Amino acid sequence: MVVFAGQGDARRSMALLWRTGEPDEVRPGPKPGLSVDAIVDAAIAVADSEGMAALSMRKVGERLGRTGMALYTYVPSKGELVDLMYDRVLAELPAEHDLSGGWRPAVTSWAEHVLAFYLRHPWVLQVSQARPVLGPNEFAMLDGLVRILRGTGLPPQRLRGVVALLSDFVRGAARTVSESRQAPSATGVSDEEWWRARSSLLEEVAPGFASRYPMVTWVESEDDEPATDEPYLERRVGETFAVGLAVLLDGIEAAVKSG
Repeated sequence: MVVFAGQGDARRSMALLWRTGEPDEVRPGPKPGLSVDAIVDAAIAVADSEGMAALSMRKVGERLGRTGMALYTYVPSKGELVDLMYDRVLAELPAEHDLSGGWRPAVTSWAEHVLAFYLRHPWVLQVSQARPVLGPNEFAMLDGLVRILRGTGLPPQRLRGVVALLSDFVRGAARTVSESRQAPSATGVSDEEWWRARSSLLEEVAPGFASRYPMVTWVESEDDEPATDEPYLERRVGETFAVGLAVLLDGIEAAVKSG
């Protein structure tokens, strides 16, 4: 499920994001006690617990003890609500990272924080990056990463590419873990059952697999199974995240040294 940001009224959405509209307390409403922030917080709680597919104005209203219609005085539609949810939850991320050790450990810290953030709020991964929300916290997240990377000395044009690369890398790792966590409940089959059934069938339908695909066999040959209860795919993503990030940072260092 992909959700595109910016589907509500442009002027109203931007005013709500940047809080340039009327203050909540002077807005008419069917019942006192509601606010934009309360509605957004309730919507985030719905998405965190039930997923983006369950999000509706009615469901949010139920959390607040109101009807869905009562919310429209404050948030005109679900389109504006998604924008507000996305930008508000980004405020959880640290605004600054320790630069005393240089840009490399700071980027590592940034990446680890963002990965953990996505896994706390997997619905955020369903909000497409094709159309940014353009809210204050989205800009703060971008500003924080650029602040770290400016220490590399790379010019803006090259730095933009590095920012996009790191952002896509972390988002991709988080999406794989998130989807692996959703798969058992969505399919009714655990990861262990799925792999056991198909790996045994692969040996049956593809005899001589190792000779047909020697490079795949070789690259998988040193995968030692540690004594852990962590799901296989999550463990693999954790390993590849650490290795991949280190390789990316090595590449950035090489670009810096090359001038």
